Amino acid sequence: MDRILLGHGSGGRLMHELIAEYFGPAFRMEGFGDAAVVKSSALLARRFELDREIREISERGTPNPELFRLAFTTDSYVVSPLFFPGGNIGELAVYGTVNDLAVSGALPLFLTAGFIIEEGFSFGQLKTIVSSMSAAAERAGVKIIAGDTKVVNKGKGDGIFINTSGIGILYEGVEIAASNIEKGDKVLISGEMGNHGMAVMSERNGISFDPPIVSDTAPLNGLVRAMLDVTREIRFMRDPTRGGLATTLKEAALESGKCMKVREDAIPVAPQVRGACDLLGLDPLYVANEGALVAIVAPRAAEDLLEAMKKHPAGSKAGVIGEVAESPEGMVLLETSIGGTRIIDMLQGEQLPRIC
Repeated sequence: MDRILLGHGSGGRLMHELIAEYFGPAFRMEGFGDAAVVKSSALLARRFELDREIREISERGTPNPELFRLAFTTDSYVVSPLFFPGGNIGELAVYGTVNDLAVSGALPLFLTAGFIIEEGFSFGQLKTIVSSMSAAAERAGVKIIAGDTKVVNKGKGDGIFINTSGIGILYEGVEIAASNIEKGDKVLISGEMGNHGMAVMSERNGISFDPPIVSDTAPLNGLVRAMLDVTREIRFMRDPTRGGLATTLKEAALESGKCMKVREDAIPVAPQVRGACDLLGLDPLYVANEGALVAIVAPRAAEDLLEAMKKHPAGSKAGVIGEVAESPEGMVLLETSIGGTRIIDMLQGEQLPRIC
């Protein structure tokens, strides 16, 4: 048997064998209960293990409960194709959820994973996807502790869909919110824009480039940790996935009531990505990223923060791309390479469907 059957989602022997053979070993599952139970001591031990500040506080006495604020997120992944240059739907699901927690100012700890699998899906592809999720979780320093599997009729599921949810603990003294943005703050990005969306788009359409376009899919929690070791004056962070950098900046402008002024020449875009966008009539500022972040920070912290970002592999191409102004409120203004000014708004439709 090399394909998924409807019986693999029936709750009987086939489903038990599927979980025991594929998901259990990959995610180091302990039993098959209806819920994962995480003891508070284990949660705190994980925090103590990974966060120097909490270890120091614990040596002085009982930690302040306020330090243990929880962050929770969930996302679903329906990318097409399932495999693309630089990654696949499995590791995308892990890193996407880890990154959502990280840019919220949290230390990611535990994930859950739900699978909607189409009848006839290849066991070989399933094994590759699950194995890549296991490796991605290990790289990101998180544990997949619970999950669910459903099988739908052939033609009803497009291969496989994955939902992941994640929980983490917020770092002390970190308040990430657009409402904190102030006039004069600096706008930083961690690297090139558009790599993920164009890698998926090129694979979907059978287009090749030299050098090839590879997705930037990667965990950002290590980079965020390095940033927070430098300063807590990060007002706002977000990973510019669907809608790209342009949409993220517009959201920040609308939520803060400020104006984002950025420079086109300061935004790194790989030549092959820019060429692909020109060929397909796309704007790289609206193309999705899966291993990059945008940060708006206090001006006095920007220089030291940028230096720390560049020392981390996930931020080696980081740069300051602009600053925050008081007005015009809720707008994003792009200083173009030819000296003009362009108003950046949100997309009215879907530029690249099914990219995550």
